[in-house]
Amino acid sequence: MSGAAFLLVDDPLFMEHRARGYHPERPERLVAAKHAIDIVKARGVGFETLPPRDATEDEIARVHTKAYIDELETTSGLFAALDDDTYLSPKSVPAAFRAAGGAIAMVESLLDAKGPKQGVALIRPPGHHARPSSGMGFCLLNNVAIAAHAALARGIERIAIVDWDVHHGNGTQESFYEDPRVLFTSLHQYPFYPGTGAASETGAGKGEGFTVNIPLSQNAGDMAYAAAFERVVLPVLESYAPELVLISAGFDAHARDPLASMVLTPEAYRQMSQGVAAIAARSAAGRVGVVLEGGYDLGGVSDSLIATLEGLAGLTPTDSPAQPLASGSEHATEAAPLSQRHGLEIERARKSASQVWKI
Repeated sequence: MSGAAFLLVDDPLFMEHRARGYHPERPERLVAAKHAIDIVKARGVGFETLPPRDATEDEIARVHTKAYIDELETTSGLFAALDDDTYLSPKSVPAAFRAAGGAIAMVESLLDAKGPKQGVALIRPPGHHARPSSGMGFCLLNNVAIAAHAALARGIERIAIVDWDVHHGNGTQESFYEDPRVLFTSLHQYPFYPGTGAASETGAGKGEGFTVNIPLSQNAGDMAYAAAFERVVLPVLESYAPELVLISAGFDAHARDPLASMVLTPEAYRQMSQGVAAIAARSAAGRVGVVLEGGYDLGGVSDSLIATLEGLAGLTPTDSPAQPLASGSEHATEAAPLSQRHGLEIERARKSASQVWKI
């Protein structure tokens, strides 16, 4: 038995956010994530499920405008769409309020003196594209930003958000672009949806330098992400010394994902989570919260979440249930090497961050 334990946010309401036709952001993603929890449980890791609660309008209003909150509430109970990508079904708005509340509950529990210091929120709809005044990119409310604001309200002064979803977390960046209390760092495919996340986007005003983007061109694999963590992400986090770390955990950089062109294996997520856990152990009393974002290959979601949680729990991959890529896949099962192109992209991001951070 490992002795490790996680807080768990899970609620049947998250399954009720469902499009009328096929949509890649579908309830089956949570089935895959829950399978990962079962596998990690079988390795001796404990999970403490938090009671469900909805975010209040005041909590949501720390991130989103009243006009946007009102717009969402008027669509509750209806089929609608915010844009060509972002659907609303009759239970979508209640699910979004519950998802944001679940992320808050996880953070508040992490900050309490007792109980597990790591948590995972299996929530839908996802959130990191949701801007203060609008939803987009499958996202309704920005769960991780709302949760970070809840921690700020509790007196936490330095929060790091690590976003490894394959798409840039433009909504999260916008929420904290001028706020030095939240360090936002993102690794993502670029150029790609939503078109933001250049290395030159580093924050503004008092927040200058507290946005760290690492845009990578397509076909980046395990070694590219490992190099980005070693050369940029971890040195910046070490210097910042966060009191809480939140991970916007999208798994759509997995090699099998149908919506992107990266080639990560689950091992990349294990290594990234191990690095985050080491930083959190030194400055944040071990406090790490994982918030589910994207990821649209069901096996990729499951295998990657297993590796992430095992990495945070300090488990080795021995007897890991992660499955190999399907026979005939266009992607290789072995880690892609660090190309010269990706090395240059990482160096460009390092130089940009080094203007503020000693890395």
